[in-house]
Amino acid sequence: MQRSIPDEFVRRLVDFSKTLRLGNGLDPDVQLGPLISGKQLDKVMNYVKIGEKEGAQLAGGGQRLGGDHAKGYFIEPTVFSQVNNSMTIAREEIFGPVVSVIPFDGIDDALKMANDTPYGLGSAVWTENLSTALRMTDGIKAGTVWVNCYGLLDPSIGFAGYKMSGYGNKGGPQHVDGFLYQKVVYIKKR
Repeated sequence: MQRSIPDEFVRRLVDFSKTLRLGNGLDPDVQLGPLISGKQLDKVMNYVKIGEKEGAQLAGGGQRLGGDHAKGYFIEPTVFSQVNNSMTIAREEIFGPVVSVIPFDGIDDALKMANDTPYGLGSAVWTENLSTALRMTDGIKAGTVWVNCYGLLDPSIGFAGYKMSGYGNKGGPQHVDGFLYQKVVYIKKR
């Protein structure tokens, strides 16, 4: 998020997070399902504590859900502001509904921060400028880069990760090829 708009951006992000429909992940009207296990719920809740302890500002969410969701592994969509790239919540893969808002000063600064990680599964860029979009998609070291959207997947294309986020493609024809053996046969005609 560009450093010139942090307060408004965080406010809008928190407001948006409150509109998400939580519930059974198999329900097509649900936008956010539960975490996979109690162990993962505990892990995500621990990241919330770590973020606060390291000085990030919990702007929204961060609580386990009760009521109709008490029997599942649900956590509120969580938004942290005042995060810097050295904090644990910015450096590790949380795998839960937690977003860290990290301000940047310009394209070069954003690219530097985006690539300052051992991971590279997915990333997203929001911009109205085509040149910025192309520069970012070329410069970000991630297997998937979304522009002005997030999470769209096409199973025929598959997805891939960079660095510690995976090796090779999953899905698509490249993934199938990884399960096949090639055989070369030479026959000399008499």
